[in-house]
Amino acid sequence: MTEKPRRPHLTASKVQHKPDPVLVIHGGAGIFDRSKSTPKQQEIYKSALRNALLAGHQVLKEGGTAVEASVAAVVSMEDCPLFNCAKGAVFNAAGKNELEASIMVSKPPVTHPHLPVARRGFSATLLTHTKNPSKLVEALYTRPDLAPHAFLSGMTAEVELGQEKLAIELVDPSYYYTEARWKEHRRGLGLPEEQGPLSRPSSSTDTLAETSPLDLMPKGTVGAVALDAYGCISVVTSTGGKTNKLVGRIGDTPSMGSGFWAEEWIPKKGSHVTRVLRRILGLRSKWPQTRGVGVSGTGDGDYFIRQSTCSMLGARMKFLGRSIQRAADEVTDALEHDGGIGGVIALDLQGNVAFSLNCSGMYRGMIKLDGVPLTAIFREDPLE
Repeated sequence: MTEKPRRPHLTASKVQHKPDPVLVIHGGAGIFDRSKSTPKQQEIYKSALRNALLAGHQVLKEGGTAVEASVAAVVSMEDCPLFNCAKGAVFNAAGKNELEASIMVSKPPVTHPHLPVARRGFSATLLTHTKNPSKLVEALYTRPDLAPHAFLSGMTAEVELGQEKLAIELVDPSYYYTEARWKEHRRGLGLPEEQGPLSRPSSSTDTLAETSPLDLMPKGTVGAVALDAYGCISVVTSTGGKTNKLVGRIGDTPSMGSGFWAEEWIPKKGSHVTRVLRRILGLRSKWPQTRGVGVSGTGDGDYFIRQSTCSMLGARMKFLGRSIQRAADEVTDALEHDGGIGGVIALDLQGNVAFSLNCSGMYRGMIKLDGVPLTAIFREDPLE
């Protein structure tokens, strides 16, 4: 595996304005029942969210890129059995785990300036042995010489390229097994909640995994959106998919524009009258200002795919001039109108953050320059 490129020093010539780094995350959205949860149970989940936020923030604090930070945050959740990804992934109808992940950037990271601007993301699906799918898509994105495509699946992604060319760690499928997810799988099919075939001797992480999930019959993903000091936004998502999905089903997490999106643009200058007024007011030097957004979604992925939910959020900002929060609310309202439940997190180049959901809960969090992780679970709860 090649050595990671050094991060260049930030200079005025590289970015117009040095943004303050921000990281936002989600750990899945869906039907959450507050009445059946305890403060201790909620704190276990919030602690896991804080760990993910701090992992990503540490990268940004040390001058790392948004790509590195968003991957670090997602890896923290992938390694935690509480969330529907990697270690805690749900089972499909055949009792197997099929994982998916994706990455997308508003522009190439400063560590890889040679990457084509048009190569903004990479997705992988139907993974059955990758320990951290987020690391796999990051590695594939940065190697167009190995993977000139935008989307790969199965053995080609995780063995022929991931393991053999990029030193990505693979695991036995039993690694993903948790008793809680197995019972959800059996219960969803109307079968007895008997012990699964991949059961192993219990350990400390297995004990954590048996914490009763707050989300019922999970179908969400985990995601992170980061803004770095170099003016790049990165979005990373990872999921086990929908409980008891059909074998081979591909969801919104690896579907570009549906479950994730990142872009930047320069707004149009407006009418002649607007330009004259800006000159009179001395605003000419500040126009135009690059705009950008990163979005990660979670929930009923089939609806996200049908509506291209995450790219539509960007389009509403770009073409309708919506604020980031209004655009987020409009796309989750559109999902609800068609019967889809879920939520989105979004972050723009100015550091504005939006959380929006149309269901009873979404594991979510944010951390800014001060390094204080803020989290929430239920819909009506503020970040704290």
